[in-house]
Amino acid sequence: MDRAPGLSVRLRLTLSYAAFLMVAGALLLATVWVFLLRDVRVVSSRPGEFVPVRSIILGAYAPATAAVLVFLLVFGLLGGWMLAGRMLAPLTRITDATRTAMNGSLSHRIQLPGREDEFRELADAFDLMLARLEAHVAEQQRFVANASHELRTPLAISKALLDVARADPDHDTGELVDRLHAVNTRAIDLTEALLLLSRANQRSFTRGHVDLSLLAEEATETLLPLAEKHGVTLETSGDIAPTIGSQALLLQLTMNLVHNAIVHNLPEQGTVWVHTGVRPKTVVLTVENTGEKLTPELASTLTEPFRRGTERIHADHAGVGLGLAIVKTITQAHDATLTLTPRPAGGLRITVELPATAPHGRHPGGRAQHALHK
Repeated sequence: MDRAPGLSVRLRLTLSYAAFLMVAGALLLATVWVFLLRDVRVVSSRPGEFVPVRSIILGAYAPATAAVLVFLLVFGLLGGWMLAGRMLAPLTRITDATRTAMNGSLSHRIQLPGREDEFRELADAFDLMLARLEAHVAEQQRFVANASHELRTPLAISKALLDVARADPDHDTGELVDRLHAVNTRAIDLTEALLLLSRANQRSFTRGHVDLSLLAEEATETLLPLAEKHGVTLETSGDIAPTIGSQALLLQLTMNLVHNAIVHNLPEQGTVWVHTGVRPKTVVLTVENTGEKLTPELASTLTEPFRRGTERIHADHAGVGLGLAIVKTITQAHDATLTLTPRPAGGLRITVELPATAPHGRHPGGRAQHALHK
């Protein structure tokens, strides 16, 4: 924004200090005159007679008053300039750090020393903002690089298949079409996942009443064929869990969690538990599965985009590497909490905790339908 030039804050504070000191001094001198010197009388040559000497005193008092006011003005300007500079020094450091950040350096921190006050609070908040912004930018850069790599792979495969077909006209076109269809399907799935991730990041969705228990039932019903194919047992249970959010996004979150729990499971006879619960101020969706043992360090990285534990993935349903990343983004967009905890016996427990709301359209205190799918 273009602004007209104006006085600096330091100069305005200096003038304010000096003006205040001048007014205080003038009031003090006026008080001395009104209450002490105005009615002073001296004894005349006649016995018992007093003569006012206002003009005499005023003649001597006025120059001294003027000298005092001039001294107060000079003292106020000099002292105010130094005091204002000292008080605004932290603000100068904050401004310098802001300009450094504007030039692209997000690693700089103010780290303002001293005890807690308004300037230190502002500096600490700015440092925290820079840290989060730096982490977000780094995450976005990794995401763009990974997304570019993931999108380049199906395009490169498609180009190679087309080159083979052009070099060998007698090649089986049916096989070529099937492989191209599979590659393009994966590219479309990846693109749709990226769009969904962007939509959730922007929070451009309509909020309404949502029951997590109904979403859990719908997700398990939809993914039952996949669970049967992998030999995984699905179990759902819990209470009605009303919250406010996007029905479509929270269903996608639930689907991703259940899909992830099915795919990243034991080779056979695995189990997935889907549970909804109510706490004093929140509702909880918990998805657990059996599987390989995980370390807490690995579990904490699984929500990063395109992060895959290759030892836990079935090749035919590996997905596009954005399942839990989308879950994390949708969770953040709903001001919720996402927790990943390795199970001691193997597998993972994922908990999503959202703000609770009053039940909408269902009897409060009821329970969601329990379902057992094999």
